[in-house]
Amino acid sequence: MELGGEADLRLLFFGDIEGRPGRKAVSRVLPELCERCRVDLVGANVENAAGGFGITKEIYEQLKELGIDFMTSGNHIWDKKETVKAISEFERLVRPANFSERAPGKGQIIMQTKSGPLAIINLTGRIFMAPAEDPFAKVEKMLKELPEEVKAVFVDIHAEATSEKMAIGWFLDGKVAAVIGTHTHVQTADERVLPQGAAYITDVGMCGPLNSVIGVDPEQAVERFLTGVPHRFEVASGPAQVNAVVIEIDSETGKAKSIERVQKILEE
Repeated sequence: MELGGEADLRLLFFGDIEGRPGRKAVSRVLPELCERCRVDLVGANVENAAGGFGITKEIYEQLKELGIDFMTSGNHIWDKKETVKAISEFERLVRPANFSERAPGKGQIIMQTKSGPLAIINLTGRIFMAPAEDPFAKVEKMLKELPEEVKAVFVDIHAEATSEKMAIGWFLDGKVAAVIGTHTHVQTADERVLPQGAAYITDVGMCGPLNSVIGVDPEQAVERFLTGVPHRFEVASGPAQVNAVVIEIDSETGKAKSIERVQKILEE
């Protein structure tokens, strides 16, 4: 990635952090990536950070100390009962904004950066996902209500269907700096800056076990497909992978100048 002006914002965003292996992998690569890419802000999807299911206050604090500036989530955000009550204390965490308005937590935060305020918005899809409000209508309303001084907006669309994520990307092109897909744990190779300046990727991928089925022990996943019998999944072990993107945002326009995929495999 060619680095731009000193005032431009360089943002590093990690794909879904899967349990302890994912947290350890991020901790190993974060300092080097921040230095090499001259990163100003770090984000991650953390809805699987606690044993593959949800997040706890303890792990939230650990990720903050690690250097994660903001955290997004998705359909697993309520998997830990304590989170339902404690999420109001997680000032750096957003849950999908198109969840019910009665749900605890917030779907947007505004962060102060060297390039000015940056809005972080989290959405969930509706195809093959739990019921939620229309993400298109919800984000459109949210953008209209943003303070005038907010030029740049980062959107995490946590969804299953590639078509739905792509449609959100094109819908928001020219309105936001980035539309980054999460949820499937499989990094796609379609990163690009759309014609009107939105950095886009269908799915940024996962930080977690390499030899797994989207983070889960392969034998358990195969057995589930073979038998159809539900059972508890466990996070796989072994070498880890890190999937992320680095986005450069123009400080004057609030639009993306570039997006670069990061793929790393770490030895045990």
